[in-house]
Amino acid sequence: MRFFGSRRPARPTSTPQVEADDERLRTDVQNVLLSGPVGDAVGAVPVPVSRERVGAWLDAGGFTYFVDSDGDLGGIWHGRMFHFLVLGDDGQVLQVRGQWHREATIERLGEVLEICNEWNAERIWPKTYARVRDDGVVVVCAEVTVSVEHGAADDQLAQMLECGLSTGATFFEHLDAAFPDPLGEAP
Repeated sequence: MRFFGSRRPARPTSTPQVEADDERLRTDVQNVLLSGPVGDAVGAVPVPVSRERVGAWLDAGGFTYFVDSDGDLGGIWHGRMFHFLVLGDDGQVLQVRGQWHREATIERLGEVLEICNEWNAERIWPKTYARVRDDGVVVVCAEVTVSVEHGAADDQLAQMLECGLSTGATFFEHLDAAFPDPLGEAP
């Protein structure tokens, strides 16, 4: 069963790696959606999601991360900044938000928005968008936001966090392919 077939005819791409990554991402998301109950009886019991549980997942994975002045967790994955936010009065929402490691000029905003809109139209995760800072610099972000009002089992929480990181990284790789770094190639 395919959940995420393309709604538009595929456009030729000059980067086969992006196609392979896109197919891997679709397969990973389908596997998450098709998986049944996981874990043992203790791990499968939904409990409230908290920053402490997210921190425990990061610790268990051996990740290096920081806690900012608001108490939110963040770190660098594949050269990009990601934050893990537990939002709402009772932690009803979990959000994994990433930011592309490069910035664009305001003159490239139209191109960036076109890529974000195309991604959002064809894929469920992550939501992508561009922000224009006060100084005119364009910053590109990716978010996976999930309702966890009724809690989450450990395995579910892990899947949500991994989904946020992997889909965000895949989108940023897509941006890298669309906007190659001129310093990344030999003259």
